[in-house]
Amino acid sequence: MDSAPSPLPPPEVEPAYRVFLDSLDYLAPVDIERIKAAYAFAARAHASQRRMSGEPYITHPLAVAGAVVEWQMDADAIAAALLHDVLEDTGATKHELAELFGKTVAELVDGLSKLDKMEFASYQEAQAENFRKMLMAMARDLRVVLIKLADRQHNLATMSAMRADKRTRIARETLEIYAPIALRLGLKKLYRELQDTSFRLIHPHRAEVLAKALSMARGNRKELLTRILDGIKDKLEGAGLRADVFGREKSLYSIFRKMKDKHLSFSQVLDIYGFRVVVDNVPTCYLALGALHSLYKPVPGKFKDYIAIPKANGYQSLHTTLIGPYGTPVEIQIRTREMHNVAQEGVAAHWLYKDMDESSADLQIKTHKWLQSLLEMQSSDSAEFFENVKIDLFPDEVYVFTPKGKIMAMPHGATIVDFAYAVHTDVGHHCSAARVNHELTPLRTTLRNGDLVEIITSPQASPNPVWLTYVKTGRARSKIRHFLRTTQNEESARLGERLLRQELLSLGVVPISIPAAAWDQLVKSGGQKSMEDIYTEIGLGKRLPSVVARRLLAREDMSHDSPSTMTLAIHGTEGMAIQLARCCQPIPGDPIIGSIRKGSGLVIHTHDCQAIRKSRSTEPQKWIDVEWEPEDGKLFDIRINVEVKNTRGVLGQVAAAIAEAGSNIEHVSMDADPERLFTLLRFTIQVAHRNHLAAVMRGMRHIPEVARITRERGGEV
Repeated sequence: MDSAPSPLPPPEVEPAYRVFLDSLDYLAPVDIERIKAAYAFAARAHASQRRMSGEPYITHPLAVAGAVVEWQMDADAIAAALLHDVLEDTGATKHELAELFGKTVAELVDGLSKLDKMEFASYQEAQAENFRKMLMAMARDLRVVLIKLADRQHNLATMSAMRADKRTRIARETLEIYAPIALRLGLKKLYRELQDTSFRLIHPHRAEVLAKALSMARGNRKELLTRILDGIKDKLEGAGLRADVFGREKSLYSIFRKMKDKHLSFSQVLDIYGFRVVVDNVPTCYLALGALHSLYKPVPGKFKDYIAIPKANGYQSLHTTLIGPYGTPVEIQIRTREMHNVAQEGVAAHWLYKDMDESSADLQIKTHKWLQSLLEMQSSDSAEFFENVKIDLFPDEVYVFTPKGKIMAMPHGATIVDFAYAVHTDVGHHCSAARVNHELTPLRTTLRNGDLVEIITSPQASPNPVWLTYVKTGRARSKIRHFLRTTQNEESARLGERLLRQELLSLGVVPISIPAAAWDQLVKSGGQKSMEDIYTEIGLGKRLPSVVARRLLAREDMSHDSPSTMTLAIHGTEGMAIQLARCCQPIPGDPIIGSIRKGSGLVIHTHDCQAIRKSRSTEPQKWIDVEWEPEDGKLFDIRINVEVKNTRGVLGQVAAAIAEAGSNIEHVSMDADPERLFTLLRFTIQVAHRNHLAAVMRGMRHIPEVARITRERGGEV
């Protein structure tokens, strides 16, 4: 920034300002006067500021407003574009803007301003929180995102004076966030511009080489392109169809991505020619398709009807691939003029083309629904929210049907669980099984175009942490995480209350006899909101119950290193707050002991577990005696090793004996010895308790080929 800038010339003599004013001819005179006032205010506010290139700062808001005018947006949006940096970079206030230009303009400018007065732990956190703020403003008023995209487009185009690392960071952020948003809003032209400009900033040398190669290829292939173009035009004219036909140029970034992702050479990418056919109405689209299919042979499976089933961003066209002269693949898009306008300008078509009320209204509704779905993914962690939104900015979609015939657009790679959460959060939380095309299918199944999906729910079903490993949508991921986090906190609070109660009883104190003032003091001293929070921290292992009891009773003489003398009763089915250790896999009937592990709650081990021998002697205060409380119906995993003689059919006999004893086999593997006399069968089976396991083992010992049975110990803690 220049400390002593030269005075700005009057706006009337600025050529860019005069061109800008001339482009406002679609607005009423009173609106033009408001816009002139907004320019004057912005020019005064930014008078002492310069861009890094040395230009007066006002050139940037003027360029952003110029892009907004190209979409023929209203006076409020243009005024907000001119003023979009004044809250952030000058002394102007939101209240001042509201008084001068109205509440709407002030709200738009506020939605576009970064949270620069707040302190963040990292750039990533600041970026995520600023994005969250913009998204919420977008949900209230779609003009916010259109102005933001125009702002980003001009910033990218004028970044030559910026540091290389900052240029690259902003360009990457554009590719990850802003370009996909432009695509999701149907702004295809802007989407390509943002991608290509970002690509040139991140990989300047590659972009230059590709641009030269593309220019040469265009000249070399001109004859073939002309031949295909003339053939398409002649065929449509011969069929009596009026149409505009033109070649569809690939963008630099799309060529680069295709070469990288599909490991193709430049010539392989350029061997596919694209053409666009624009006609007057929908019936003519299908007539043109028929005519072109009789000109060149269509490629089976390469036809897509986005007119009957539009994309989520409102895009409509017929797509087909034909085999042209010399076996050249020819991709053709057929659409009406209205569809072409939406494909190029997306939601901005609402302002730009006044004769598009019905289709643009539908697009506005879809866009608001999408924004609403993003806001539903709100979480306390702004970085997690940012990641969820990035996941949801998908370019590819599959279309599936509900049992009632409703079409739902899902991202490419979405699973049945994603679909369940797209229908409704409660459907996702309680989905237990699913039918795809009337056949029972695993929940992790990836959906394909045209699938008919029926979700089977159960009141007892709840989200499984394993779902997080395969869901694709940010909505599903956010809802599952929120449920697991809430459930774990609730279960941990119940466990923490039991642990503290046990500790107090072991000290001869009945919890109900402690005065309310002592409980309140404990909450205040710990900086918590309620006792529920303290119980949760005890249950999660973040606080020791003995220490909390000492503070509650204000008994400083009490040693907090001594373990509790009372025994806690558990079912083993309490949920996430009480976990059965994987190393020893305790089951009802085993002598057990519990350890409070930070972040995991109470972890139950068998008394003779080798993995805990050292910890029990060095940290006795972390261990509490636990015993099983009877509960029917629950099965526990257990690992057993069965050594058998290597004879035909022995695996079947052992499996039958396990089944006869009322146990399920979860997993089986085998190790044969080098001489192949014996085979070691490794089973993971489900049993109800220790006596049940003994019955399973007895059943197997009756088989003559079984030499030895052992319960496996050891493994992960």
